[in-house]
Amino acid sequence: MSNALLTTDFHFPGQTKFYRGKVRDVYTIKDELLVMIASDRISAFDVVLPRPIPYKGQVLNQIAGFFLDKTADIVPNWKLASPDPVVTIGQLCKPYAVEMIVRGYLSGSAWRTYKKGYREICGVAVPDGLREHQRLPKPIITPTTKAPEGHDEDISREAIIEKGIVSEADYVQLEQYALALFDRGTEMAAKQGLILVDTKYEFGKSGDQIFLIDEIHTPDSSRYFMAEEYQLRFDKGEMQKQLSKEFVREWLMENGFQGQAGQVVPEMTNDFVQKVSARYIELFEKVTGQIFVPANNSNLHARIESSVIDFLKNYS
Repeated sequence: MSNALLTTDFHFPGQTKFYRGKVRDVYTIKDELLVMIASDRISAFDVVLPRPIPYKGQVLNQIAGFFLDKTADIVPNWKLASPDPVVTIGQLCKPYAVEMIVRGYLSGSAWRTYKKGYREICGVAVPDGLREHQRLPKPIITPTTKAPEGHDEDISREAIIEKGIVSEADYVQLEQYALALFDRGTEMAAKQGLILVDTKYEFGKSGDQIFLIDEIHTPDSSRYFMAEEYQLRFDKGEMQKQLSKEFVREWLMENGFQGQAGQVVPEMTNDFVQKVSARYIELFEKVTGQIFVPANNSNLHARIESSVIDFLKNYS
C-alpha cells in the first residue's frame, strides 16, 4: 500500500490556531492566512472511515485548485498558492454557517428524501412523478447548516434568513454565485464527457467581500455521471456510473452502515482501499483532462512541512 496521510501535527511559524476537519487539517497563521492540508481521510454519512485512501488528498487538492483558478472570474476565492500537492494556502475568511448545495438531478440524499414521499426539499418544491437520477427542470439550491461536528442539517432559504444565519442581501448574492459556479462546472464537465449532477459550495467573508472558500467540484463535494451512458442507463432504469464517492456510501449501506448509533464500519480491505484510490484518480483525469502524476510520498510529512515553511518565509 502506498504511503497515505492520515493526520498531521505541525507547528508552523506564526501559527495561532489549528482545526482538524473530517478530511482537512487547517492551520491559521497570524490570524491572516489558512494553511489547508488535504489528508487522505475519507468520510461518509458524516463519519470518518478508519482507513485513509492513498493519493485522495492530492486528488482533492489539485482538482479544487484547478477549479478555483477556472472560476475566479465569477467570484473571488480564498486561494493564494498551492506550494505542495496536498496543500493550499489562502486568505482567512469568516465562513457562512451554511453550505450551498446545487442539484441538477434527483440523486443521492435528495432522491432518498423524495422516495419517502416528500415533494419539498429544503423548502424547494419538486415535481411529482420523477425517477431516480432524473434531470430536474432547472438546478435547485438545497442548503444545509454547516455543523462543526456531526451531521449537517437541511434548512430552507426562508429559515436561514428568518433566523439571521445569513442576511437576506448576502444570501441572494450567495445564490447567484452558486448557480453561476454550477453553470460553469456543468459546461466544463460536458467538455470532458461528464454530467455535473450536484455539488456544494462554501463561502466566507473578509471585510465587505464575499469569497468562495474550501474546495470546489471535487469527488468529495460533487457527483458526476458519464454523459454518453446517462440516457441509455436512465431509460433502462439502470444505475448510473458515478464518478463520486457515492459508491463508497452504497458499499457501506450494502454492509449495514449508514452512520447511525450502534452501527459498525465494515472492514475496509486492501483491495477495497485501492479501488477507491483508483476511482479518485480516474475522476481527477476525467474532470480536469490532465494526467494524474502521483507525488513522491516516501517522506510525506517532511515534504509538506518544508513546502509550507518556504512559502511563509517568502510571503509578505
